[in-house]
Amino acid sequence: MIEIQALTKYYGDKKAVGPLSFSIAKGEIVGLLGLNGAGKTTTLRILSCDLLPSSGSVRVDGLDVVDNSDEVRARIGYLPDHPPLYDEMTVHEYLLFAARLRGLSTEDALARVEEVLGATQIRSVRDDVIATLSHGFRQRVGIAQAIVHRPRLLVLDEPIGGLDPVQIVEMRELVRSLRHDHTTIISSHILSEISETCDRILVIRGGEIVASGTEAELSTQLLEGGRLAVTIRGDAGQCKRLLASVKGVKNVELIEPAEPGDHVASFAIEAERDVREDVCRTLVLGNIGILGLSRSEHELESIFLRLAKPDDPGAPGEHPKGSKSRPSGRSEAAPVGDSNGHAKGGS
Repeated sequence: MIEIQALTKYYGDKKAVGPLSFSIAKGEIVGLLGLNGAGKTTTLRILSCDLLPSSGSVRVDGLDVVDNSDEVRARIGYLPDHPPLYDEMTVHEYLLFAARLRGLSTEDALARVEEVLGATQIRSVRDDVIATLSHGFRQRVGIAQAIVHRPRLLVLDEPIGGLDPVQIVEMRELVRSLRHDHTTIISSHILSEISETCDRILVIRGGEIVASGTEAELSTQLLEGGRLAVTIRGDAGQCKRLLASVKGVKNVELIEPAEPGDHVASFAIEAERDVREDVCRTLVLGNIGILGLSRSEHELESIFLRLAKPDDPGAPGEHPKGSKSRPSGRSEAAPVGDSNGHAKGGS
């Protein structure tokens, strides 16, 4: 669905992105993870035909984003970090407006708006003026406008920014519910959220992809397995012996002894590889009840910092406003469209 080869983007002599190469298959939900300034938004804007690359190849559904920008835009639904909403409109008016901009007939637009109101669970605010909506509802309306034309690719830039914990869970469920109809790429600087939502993680640092895989794969590669927290119901002594017998486990520590008559205990496991599956199998065969098995928050933070933190504090990332682009043989003055189809100058 997405093929990016040797992509670069310069602003003057400052490199914002590149060389960047990766691919995303149809139906995948992929997270683009990096610190602020790593190049996430620039990459997504190029992918969405909102910026021209300095060099390299970017193809969406087999189409080049420079040579076939209009056709690519028609296949993409884009939610930038600040949703492109018109505060004076009602939700229904705005979505109908967005659908008509995307080329749907009035009849098709009316039917499709009803579908996306249900898909994004915003029927209850369909007649509310957008200016009166909470941040969570505004994000949902932003996603609704991004999918109203049935795009093949959905691009979400920091969709959970500013959401409270309940809204984050709801947004995660919403994104997952869209996977059957859209290939999705999500940018974020929060590893735990990306790992909960996405099939695969692409870690970007200094405008380049430095790692790719699931959270478990990244943990295994970088932290040699790391630490697990296990809570069980059963005999603590037997459980500790079983855990120690798992191949790859280096140390087992009882961190929360069972209360008298409770038979619930927690252990910290240090391992040289991802042993979660083997731990579960061993405990079940040993007739030990598993109440919880997870990686520690400390480990998630360690993975993120190891991958995303630049070695050089001056490493390239997002461009400063007003910077000029390095000449590349491709004109960057051509107008491009925003997510609603409005023309605006390249930047």
